[in-house]
Amino acid sequence: MKSLTTKLKLLRPVLTSLCSYSSTDQTLLLNEFTRFCYQRDLPKALRAMDTLQSHGLWADSATYSELIKCCMSHRAVHEGNLVRRHLYFNGHQPMLFLANVLINMYVKFNLLTDAHNVFDEMPLRNVVSWTTMISAYSKCKQQQKALELLVSMLREGVRPNVYTYSSVLRSCEEMSDVRMLHCGIIKEGLESDVFVRSALIDVFAKLGEPEDALSVFDEMVTGDAIVWNSIIGGFAQNSKNDEALKLFKRMKRAGFTAEQATLTSVLRACTGLTLLELGMQAHVHIVKYDQDLILNNALVDMYCKCGSLDDARRVFNGMKERDVITWSTMISGLAQNGYSQEALELFESMKASGTKPNYITIVGVLFACSHAGLLEDGWYYFRSMKKLYGIDPVREHYGCMIDLLGKAGKLDDAVKLLNEMECEPDAVTWRTLLGACRVQGNMVLAEYAAKKVIELDPDDAGTYTVLSNIYANSQKWDSVEEIRTRMRDRGIKKEPGCSWIEVNKNIHAFIIGDESHPLIVEVKEKLKQLIDRMIGIGYVPETNFVLQDLEGEQMEDSLRHHSEKLALTFGLMTLPLGKVIRIRKNLRICGDCHVFFKLASKLENRSVVIRDPIRYHHFEDGKCSCGDYW
Repeated sequence: MKSLTTKLKLLRPVLTSLCSYSSTDQTLLLNEFTRFCYQRDLPKALRAMDTLQSHGLWADSATYSELIKCCMSHRAVHEGNLVRRHLYFNGHQPMLFLANVLINMYVKFNLLTDAHNVFDEMPLRNVVSWTTMISAYSKCKQQQKALELLVSMLREGVRPNVYTYSSVLRSCEEMSDVRMLHCGIIKEGLESDVFVRSALIDVFAKLGEPEDALSVFDEMVTGDAIVWNSIIGGFAQNSKNDEALKLFKRMKRAGFTAEQATLTSVLRACTGLTLLELGMQAHVHIVKYDQDLILNNALVDMYCKCGSLDDARRVFNGMKERDVITWSTMISGLAQNGYSQEALELFESMKASGTKPNYITIVGVLFACSHAGLLEDGWYYFRSMKKLYGIDPVREHYGCMIDLLGKAGKLDDAVKLLNEMECEPDAVTWRTLLGACRVQGNMVLAEYAAKKVIELDPDDAGTYTVLSNIYANSQKWDSVEEIRTRMRDRGIKKEPGCSWIEVNKNIHAFIIGDESHPLIVEVKEKLKQLIDRMIGIGYVPETNFVLQDLEGEQMEDSLRHHSEKLALTFGLMTLPLGKVIRIRKNLRICGDCHVFFKLASKLENRSVVIRDPIRYHHFEDGKCSCGDYW
């Protein structure tokens, strides 16, 4: 009884105020509030809302929805809280629709705790309520919370819709969760929905299962470009570039127009395979999107990684808008292709433009220094990156500096820097030091670095081979046999040298010791003739690269048939004069092949670009863009 009396006392001012206001006055107040809300006049709307509250009045849900939208557009968190307090004032309960709008407001403000509080206060929740919260937690990478809410939703008898599943799928990080959700989707009969299929394909691809993604894709005829974009992007993302391009051709045959997302994935695939001609065809499709920043960035990257610097410069110079990715891509591309000085000049232009470098930019700058032996410049950029740009050095930055110091013969400084790393050196870092030791002939340190690499990456065939070569050079035959035994026991085999060349939109592969190419006899005969001509002008096969050549293609009897020499010869036979010969190789080019390519470029009057895992070499008129420093 006492509680009821207390409540009546609290209500008395409101009741008194209501009595003093006629229905006409109340209508005028409500109309005024509604007008301010729809006019998006936030200050006046809030004052009118206070007046309504003092008289115990509430407007309709649609009007409050407009007010909340106004708060969102102004990022007015405090004002949004005032609206929420008003809606729940004195025990008032907003309609389900309006509570959902409130949840969405807090989600947009990134205030998930407040959103969940509103959610918990709701006496009734529908699929929109649940999906909004699940989507919010998914976007914030709180996957477990999103899954827990989905389970609670099902227990309360609310059926998820396509947006619920597509939201939670995109943040999955465990394949077991994806499988469980996939079963639920099939049970609900939602597997044919465009958004659900697209989300399933995306998540399978993200978790490294493109074949499962393809199974989802092939389950039914696809009538939507969104799903095509997802499957092509999924294969490109997983470096299944051949399959990505095959799917792109299927998409074109099915009558779909290539969109920005599709073309970005196609360019990524062309970049991975260094398919310049196909990349140029994709460029034709991109022209209609004119100044699309993402596509232009992908184009610059593709041209740089296909070794076509003139085209990369042309796209870069024609861009009206550039971001940090644009500048970083071009700087790194120039550095990788041997144009280090131009890369550093471009970095200065980037700073002058007002674009702030990020850590990738600095990697490109240090890469340029490393590939040109610019020791003082490298130290300057490395030591000043934190002070000038607020960037803490990470493994990639240390790796560039260790490579630069090692090539400069300063192995002690390289080891010192490696030991000073704030992060633990990984296999790549030790592999960088190993490469420097081999160049400088420090076999003691090389042996130590090789053992560190194998410790961190026990299946690295290349490092086993290097270590075996080190022992062989020192005539430690017992150690050589021990290494070979370990490789046999672990099932590790040396990766054979392989080179690829694109001719008339077809990829031709050449592998050392492989005779399967239909023109291999003619290629070898042509190569023999070329070598004989070179010997006539003083060429002598260099066999002293035992400790500087990856994977052991160094013996004299195999030197003449290194895969890149076979690919070059095939290019000379099939590509017209004036056409640049572009070759991609899986292993680092050896010293003998480097000399051979310089001589061939002069003797045959051809431009040759070779891309190995480390960098690009542009051979022309007997010279290489690396300046023989690699």
